[in-house]
Amino acid sequence: MAEVRIGLQNVVIATSGICAVDGQEGTLAYRGYDIHELAAHATFEEVVFLLWNGRLPRGGELEELEEQLAANRPTPPEVLDLLGHFPPLPSPMDVLRSAVSSLGLYDPDAQDMSPEANARKAFRLTAQISTVVAAYERIRNGKSVVAPVPKMSHAANFLYMLNGRRPDEESARWFDIALVLHADHGLNPSTLAARVTASTLSDIHSAVTSAIGTLKGHLHGGANEQVMKMLLEIRTPDRVKGYIHELLAQEKKVMGFGHRVYRTQDPRATELRKMSEALCARAGQTKWFEISAKIEEIMMREKNLSANVDFYSATAYYALGIPLDLYPLVFALSRISGWTAHLLEQYAHNKIIWPLARYTGPDSREYVPIGAR
Repeated sequence: MAEVRIGLQNVVIATSGICAVDGQEGTLAYRGYDIHELAAHATFEEVVFLLWNGRLPRGGELEELEEQLAANRPTPPEVLDLLGHFPPLPSPMDVLRSAVSSLGLYDPDAQDMSPEANARKAFRLTAQISTVVAAYERIRNGKSVVAPVPKMSHAANFLYMLNGRRPDEESARWFDIALVLHADHGLNPSTLAARVTASTLSDIHSAVTSAIGTLKGHLHGGANEQVMKMLLEIRTPDRVKGYIHELLAQEKKVMGFGHRVYRTQDPRATELRKMSEALCARAGQTKWFEISAKIEEIMMREKNLSANVDFYSATAYYALGIPLDLYPLVFALSRISGWTAHLLEQYAHNKIIWPLARYTGPDSREYVPIGAR
């Protein structure tokens, strides 16, 4: 009888040429390129091309991709109108999930499952999710929607559409790096959910909707929001020791530490630590980085747990002025590049994903009529 692995831990269910994660060594690579090298040198647009095509763009290919993203950022007005009719919700992820599903209703290739049509849909979704997130933030605050600018990068466009002003070059570059770091991470829960949906030959919008519903959970995409809420409760560096020791004494989880895969440093956290320190200093909010560093020191010393991708992204986004409840949505506007890469790979070599479960219920029973029970 096959061994049961609860949560599919360490179970290999597919082959993929997109992302390599080594939890023992603490490494992450997209299509063979180390994440540190990509964070230092590549743009998010280059990474999108890499994830979709298996190589970095050459010649005019990057410019062509940038033009395609720019052409697809404008979102159907019916979807933008829908954003203004949602009731106040505890999680904007509900809005994003519904908006992505509705985008499928207006996609001209909605019923076409050819590789060419799916590639076009990947372009639209990657471009439009950032527009949807920024538009929702403005609509819920009674502000007018800001249209994207064709000649601006994906990262700069989002910050511009969110805040209504062009971001400075350094802020745009730091946010671009954040998008690179979050673009993909193998068969994480949301990516697996997307691939399961696609494996039934359902459409790409349904698959991404599945991914967003999975990302909504605090154990996956919502952790950095919880990290920032914790830091705001702590308030000052001198309160860190007592606060964290109280959590540990109560055996409560300290958000942003430990990882299902990594047994050493999360390589993305290394980059985000630098980003957090720089952005907090620029914003005159150094205390948030100081609090974070003190928490990390305690967790390493007393629990031997390293910070994960969520921990320092919390303060980096805060310094950029991104509202806390948008953190999971910002995750999605990066991870859509990885989700769509995996979906294109799934469609190209499809086999329905259908695992087994070991039955642990009662043995054979006889039916008894209701009057005799």
